[in-house]
Amino acid sequence: STAHTFGASIVTDKGEILSDVRATYTTDKGGIIPSEAAEHHKKVKDSIIKKAIEESKISEKDISIISFSQSPGLPLSLAVGKNAAIELAKKLKIPLISVSHLVSHLEIGRLLTKAKNPVYILATGANTQIIALEGNKYRIFGEALTIGIGNALDKFGREIDLGFPSGPKIEELAKSGKYIELPYVVKGMDVEFSGIITKAIHLYKQKKASKEDLCFSLQETLFSMLTEVSERALAHTEKNELLLIGGVAANKRLIEMLEIMCKERNAKFYVVPIKYSGDNGVQIAWTGILQYKSNPEYYKNLKLDEIDIKPRQRIDEIEVTWI
Repeated sequence: STAHTFGASIVTDKGEILSDVRATYTTDKGGIIPSEAAEHHKKVKDSIIKKAIEESKISEKDISIISFSQSPGLPLSLAVGKNAAIELAKKLKIPLISVSHLVSHLEIGRLLTKAKNPVYILATGANTQIIALEGNKYRIFGEALTIGIGNALDKFGREIDLGFPSGPKIEELAKSGKYIELPYVVKGMDVEFSGIITKAIHLYKQKKASKEDLCFSLQETLFSMLTEVSERALAHTEKNELLLIGGVAANKRLIEMLEIMCKERNAKFYVVPIKYSGDNGVQIAWTGILQYKSNPEYYKNLKLDEIDIKPRQRIDEIEVTWI
């Protein structure tokens, strides 16, 4: 139950996906309105959960654990998932596992691509981070300083009336655009998208550039920045795998740029399958299994009233006990 998506899935401990049902809050104009997104989740939650169980062709009694998206995200949306998960865990008398949905992007990527120990590019709405496992923590080598790449594209899309989510519409418009210069802001290993978006909006409102040209140029600029810092992370960590995950991983131009860079470095490039690039129940279910198997006694003894959402939790705060 993330900012804009409510999903449910049944997954086996071998990584077999038995069902995957989800519904996404969208708008024709403007961005996410938190209260409306939460109301959307409340309306669909019961039917989504029911359908996920029906599709899996197993009965409720065969479910041995439940996991839910605890962090990070909009509090109202996270709370809907937490409450639904607690209700179901009480009903079935089974353990409840709280999962970082950012960690779950990494884990579903590893499961489905078979990447072993990659540098990750996590490119979602609110988060843009270059991550790698170091000891028992995921270390952030670089990140977006103010606004994630998905939210940056959505902010621009909102200003030119593309609605939410804007990413796919920007990708389509970019196909008929040409390059115009925009700021390029890389600070060490970090990237800064905010000023670039402001400049693009300014050019559009002053009628100095078309939607198509700005969409093309935004993609070329933002994705080049990500490619640069990803290459630097590969060199620093001496890893030879790069894995692109998160909703923006669906963008074909970003994939193309990263593929070229990895080929030149003789590194393996993986991208999470497009079906699982956005938020989904599968990633939460699978990561819950990994966490549970690493410490079953802890989760069996955990009281449900001790579990709460963590809207601002960072990925580098989480101890990785399952790898």
